[in-house]
Amino acid sequence: MEARDYLDYISNEIHRTIVATVDDDGLPVTAAIDMMDSDENGLYFLTAKGKGFYDRLKKREFLALTAMKGEDTMSSVAVSIRGKVRELGYDKIPELFEKNPYMRKIYPTEESMQALTVFQIYEGSGEWFDLSKKPIERDSFSFGGAAKKAEGYFITDTCIGCGSCAAVCPQHCIVQDEMPFAIEQEHCLHCGNCMTACPVGAVERR
Repeated sequence: MEARDYLDYISNEIHRTIVATVDDDGLPVTAAIDMMDSDENGLYFLTAKGKGFYDRLKKREFLALTAMKGEDTMSSVAVSIRGKVRELGYDKIPELFEKNPYMRKIYPTEESMQALTVFQIYEGSGEWFDLSKKPIERDSFSFGGAAKKAEGYFITDTCIGCGSCAAVCPQHCIVQDEMPFAIEQEHCLHCGNCMTACPVGAVERR
């Protein structure tokens, strides 16, 4: 899937997320926030201007979030994002209320809606993690011009082909057809067993 697909999945399929911001003491604070819309430019949510959450967003202009869907751990899909936010103001409020009519039960009048403002997550990177598939599926993505970073474990040219890494891989995602061996990144748990087991230090974490 492309970055837009992951953003749409968050807003349409999961919707409710746990968002982390940082307070004045440099400590993390979490909040349950609905992602109310998405497009090629990012994710959109709203909050009241009187909340501490609003103050933290304005001061830091950054957040991290995780959205999860599934009946239990082994059927769950999780999407996590770290990104920059900016305030868009009131203009998009009517559109978000139309797409999310339950908000009328919380803010029933035009006057009460004036407390709200919209934020956009306009640049960031994320990770998709699907435990419902065998082997597991993971992917990384970026949007808004953010750089996509290669993270995880990688086997270098110093690999001697002993198979110690493959023997301890819980997802059997180490390909031994060529030298050096290779890790199928889309199935890797990032558990680190391969790096611990390698006798020559050929596995590195990036």
